[in-house]
Amino acid sequence: MKHIIVSAILLAVLSAAASAAPVEGWILSGGAAKSYEIGEDSAESVSGKASRFIRYVDGNDAEFGTLMQQISANHYRGKRVRFQAMVKTRDVSQWAGLWMSAILPGQQYPAAFYNSQDKPISGSTDWQLRSVTLDIPEDAASLNFGVIDAGKGQVWIDRLSLEVVGREVPVDMMPGRHAPSDTPSL
Repeated sequence: MKHIIVSAILLAVLSAAASAAPVEGWILSGGAAKSYEIGEDSAESVSGKASRFIRYVDGNDAEFGTLMQQISANHYRGKRVRFQAMVKTRDVSQWAGLWMSAILPGQQYPAAFYNSQDKPISGSTDWQLRSVTLDIPEDAASLNFGVIDAGKGQVWIDRLSLEVVGREVPVDMMPGRHAPSDTPSL
């Protein structure tokens, strides 16, 4: 009986440490958002504050979910911006990674986009620093950023930053794309 009580208390503590609930300022989205949940986890942290997580629960594991924020691009227009975070994974069956996009007014598709699919994290990994850097168009309306969990598993993010960086920091490009040249090839 004593072991049952101790187990029940331990389970309650662990459940409280990693609670799946709305996370202020964050959105659950993606191709199969209903297959995932988001929350905060005080037991998994590198910053000393609760990390955020997205985890597969049930349903379509052939798609992805994302834990994301959408903010105004006002402070970032015409600048090179880096979204950086510590990332940890557990049993990610496809891939995980940071992503960022810039959306123009009245547009549905991003004017700038990168999703880390060419630098995937899979399986179970310890904390690692990851980043995404984009040039934000002068007329961008919103900036979106977050972490993708494709397939099954759980992804934590912590110690996040969004900062303007210098031109010496390279821009991330989706495979098959390249930065436009400064001069024409005539």
